[in-house]
Amino acid sequence: MRSVESSEIKDKCLTILDEVERTGEPVTILKCGRPVAVLVPLVHRRKRYPQDELFGTVEILGDIIEPVWGV
Repeated sequence: MRSVESSEIKDKCLTILDEVERTGEPVTILKCGRPVAVLVPLVHRRKRYPQDELFGTVEILGDIIEPVWGV
């Protein structure tokens, strides 16, 4: 994990943000040589449910209400 002093963050903030987004590797932010924060890439959440990928893959064969063993 890369470490960056807070003074470098001030100077190169956008460049460091682009690097974190591109590589996915977190960056530790140091203040006077001590770690104070970690900059991590955002995890993009899917807007759909995982079950949506199964849509259209199930075929209903027969009555789904009646028990299989009969009455």
